[in-house]
Amino acid sequence: MAVGPASLARPAPVARKPFALKRALEREGVFSWLMLAPGVLFLLAFVAYPFFYGMFLSLQERKVAQTGVFVGFANFAVLANDAVFWQVTRNTFVYTAAATLLKMVGGLALALVMNQQFRGKNLARAFLLLPFIVPTVLSTVAWMWILDPTFSVINWTLLHTGLVKESFSWLGNATLAMVSIIGVNTWRGLPFYGITLLAGLQTISPELYEAAAIDGASVTQRFWHITIPLIKPVLIIVTMFSVIFTFSDFQLPFILTHGGPANATHLFATYAFDIGTTAGQLGMGAAVALAMLPPLGLLIVALTLYLRRE
Repeated sequence: MAVGPASLARPAPVARKPFALKRALEREGVFSWLMLAPGVLFLLAFVAYPFFYGMFLSLQERKVAQTGVFVGFANFAVLANDAVFWQVTRNTFVYTAAATLLKMVGGLALALVMNQQFRGKNLARAFLLLPFIVPTVLSTVAWMWILDPTFSVINWTLLHTGLVKESFSWLGNATLAMVSIIGVNTWRGLPFYGITLLAGLQTISPELYEAAAIDGASVTQRFWHITIPLIKPVLIIVTMFSVIFTFSDFQLPFILTHGGPANATHLFATYAFDIGTTAGQLGMGAAVALAMLPPLGLLIVALTLYLRRE
């Protein structure tokens, strides 16, 4: 009797286990850290390292191309007795306070106007961004021509309207130079305030204004009791960013006045650059740069706590 070939039994399919890497990526904690890793590495390389290295330099007497000598807080003690440093401190606070206040008022006014319905509104919003998107160096060079004592369009207008009898040296006078850099910084920062506050205004329901108007509230009352309270969180946040950018401003005052005349427009950033790079005193320059950290940190903490309370 012929016997047929034995039937081959097929092995049962084995469930493949996912790779260890795949299993790790499926974990929420691992995936979150992978997404955060590029940003964290960027901050460590370009923010944390320069910051801690600057702290290290501030504790040394370090000149360019020379080995540093540890001196502790001697650099800060020298700055505490330096009249120019205190002048720079005063300049920085005046510059920051005046420019921030002007940007706040002007930006809120622009936002209120841009929030209205009128023909060409979108085009007006596009032009509003021009001062903010133009490179700072390019716009500052243009302002140098505008404020030039010989070719200044401002002086030409004042002379031909009979308001003044002789041209001003906008960047050669200590007071006018400070007014000039405050004005240019305000011009450049208005779009940031205006667009941000406009976004906040558009979140307010028109029904609130209609209900207030029916109850007899005037335009001023609606502004103080509806608009301001509802955009206050946005206003505080944009003010915080504006203070940070203005307090540490470098490009605009450095290009426009280079700290002159007679240190009248030197700020922390420009003075630190002059001492650290031009004079070659890296340790002292780092100490000047770090001196702006405590007041700026206290201001940010105060604004943050006020925002949380609100």
